Amino acid sequence: MSANAHAGHDAAHAGTHGHDAGPHATLRGYLTGFFLSVVLTAIPFWLVMSGVIDNKQVTALVIMAFAVVQIVVHMVFFLHMDMKSEGGWNMMALIFTLILVVIALTGSLWVMYHLNANMMPGMHDMSQMP
Repeated sequence: MSANAHAGHDAAHAGTHGHDAGPHATLRGYLTGFFLSVVLTAIPFWLVMSGVIDNKQVTALVIMAFAVVQIVVHMVFFLHMDMKSEGGWNMMALIFTLILVVIALTGSLWVMYHLNANMMPGMHDMSQMP
């Protein structure tokens, strides 16, 4: 085969070998992801250590929100997951996994709540124990 034939073959099959890492597979993309990860870690750490928010439940919700944003940053900048990667199958697998986790957590919480609510009367009040 001549050099031109190899170049034509390589150009025709360039995108079919799974080497398309997306638009963020650059040093700038990795540094952006790293910077965002550091900031998304430092802010909740500062919130907890300085005691800016007095309510513990609100603090927990804020930290969980930062955690969700950080998960998205890691998926986009380090795992290169978007709607176009692998023909959209990566995102479909992620959505399916999230649905299963939500169903499992919701079902577990529902069962635990109803088990607690339907316990035998008198078992909740430990102050009457001798």
